[in-house]
Amino acid sequence: MADARIFQDLKTDHDKHRAMLEQLGETHGDTPERRGLFEELRKELQAHAAAEEESLYATMLACPELRDDARHSVTEHKEIDDFLGELVELDMAAGAWLGKFKQMRHRYLHHIDEEEKEMFPAAAKTLSTKAERKLAEVFETRKPKELALAEKAEPGDQRE
Repeated sequence: MADARIFQDLKTDHDKHRAMLEQLGETHGDTPERRGLFEELRKELQAHAAAEEESLYATMLACPELRDDARHSVTEHKEIDDFLGELVELDMAAGAWLGKFKQMRHRYLHHIDEEEKEMFPAAAKTLSTKAERKLAEVFETRKPKELALAEKAEPGDQRE
């Protein structure tokens, strides 16, 4: 995988998400633990997706050779956001919640594996070192702001 800071930042988030998904998958019923872990994961995924779209994806959309990958990933972000919205609405004690969570986890893990194995290396071949550095700065600036927004915004809500 590419080793530029932007890709390292994104991979670090992905590793955190993998651990959070694992931990949440081990919870049972409508408990304070499950509620807290889910809320933390929801905010983290929403913030990560928005910051990634505003940095890496925005740049990739401007590059004809990377545009299709960026569009595909934006579509997958919307799919994950839709899953999160459904999970917010479901009873956490019901089997339907766990089933929907497992579907979302599978789709998200597929998405980040695809990014790391295919999209990031393709972007690294096309983007200059200067562009990669700028993308890291944008991501690192946007992520905390997006976390603050996710505090107040349910999945699918409009962003500022």
